[in-house]
Amino acid sequence: MEAQAQGLLETEPLHGRDEDAVASADFSSMLSEEEKQELKAELVQLEDEITTLRQVLSAKERHLVEIKQKLGMNLMNELKQNFSKSWHDMQTTTAYKKTHETLSHAGQKATAAFSNVGTAISKKFGDMSYSIRHSISMPAMRRK
Repeated sequence: MEAQAQGLLETEPLHGRDEDAVASADFSSMLSEEEKQELKAELVQLEDEITTLRQVLSAKERHLVEIKQKLGMNLMNELKQNFSKSWHDMQTTTAYKKTHETLSHAGQKATAAFSNVGTAISKKFGDMSYSIRHSISMPAMRRK
């Protein structure tokens, strides 16, 4: 019996089927006419308050747009500012800094390697050019 009583006194929120069961239950027969009238009055009051709040929010949104227009702010400027801020925030992260250092170091090594390859190729072409010039000029010297 105690297990059944505890089930009725659970404090956990409703989930899934429980919510559906409560939503479909008809409690109106359990209420007195006076309670029904009070609830109806409260319902009307809440609906009025929600309508008023929507109107106030709409007016404030219009005012916000007017102020932004006066300040020269538009959607594109806001996107640029948001992007700039996000880019700055990302650049200040430790992960970005470490990645930047690693890639910078790798880039320096790659630049040095390409430079060495370029120098070696240039030297080879220089040697070949000298060899070709030398072999061409030698027969000419023999004819004299």
